[in-house]
Amino acid sequence: MKLSEIDAYYRGLMQIDELERIDVSMNGIQVAAGEGEPAGVEIGRIAFAVDACMESFERAAEAGAGMLLVHHGLFWGRPLRIDGTHYKRLKFLIENNISLYAAHLPLDMHPEFGNNAGMCESLGITEPEPFGDYHGVKIGFKGRLPEACSIEEILDKLGLSADRALSVLPFGPKDIKNVALVSGGAPDEVYQAMDEEADLYITGDASHQIYHPCLENGINLICGGHYHTETWGVRLLSERTRTDLGLETVFIDIPTGL
Repeated sequence: MKLSEIDAYYRGLMQIDELERIDVSMNGIQVAAGEGEPAGVEIGRIAFAVDACMESFERAAEAGAGMLLVHHGLFWGRPLRIDGTHYKRLKFLIENNISLYAAHLPLDMHPEFGNNAGMCESLGITEPEPFGDYHGVKIGFKGRLPEACSIEEILDKLGLSADRALSVLPFGPKDIKNVALVSGGAPDEVYQAMDEEADLYITGDASHQIYHPCLENGINLICGGHYHTETWGVRLLSERTRTDLGLETVFIDIPTGL
């Protein structure tokens, strides 16, 4: 399948163009391999990873992928000189004929295969509602658990533990029913969770500044790690791509512990 056809598929599936005004990520094609070929390059296998980095590039090449789709791409709203690490990364992609595709906020907020939708599904939240306002767009979800759970049970459902999560603050109800979540770097959205009377807020990154507000407002907090909370989307999109397009897909797991 041609890169242009894959791009059209993803643009029809996710709000790539619609979110351009609020997302500093250059979503969509970031590197187009074989751009000079008259007929374009056929892509038969797509690799998926959270981060664009040399390790994900090298492992995509080892897997025989013609394209790598990532959540965190190489370009973030400002021009970069093509030198140093940036040069080496681009050189590797070009020499190995690997196209790079990024889906940042479009993959966080997608209601079926986004990061937050994936966490909701793992928790058994069947009717999630939009949550977490970011420049006028809600990028997370909130919902009610099918039955009350302890914070330890919720950690287990998310593939975490108190030791593996960046931070766990058990400052709210022991029987948790109402949950709000925004994947990645959204610790300050806990204030919105407080306003909407959530028992628990889940995000990726931790922040010192929210400790005492969480304690004084009686809300539970799980900071599950930026990386871990953003693996759900690329995994789910990999499955969806394989089903819809009939292409081979592979997920490249490069945990950072952060």
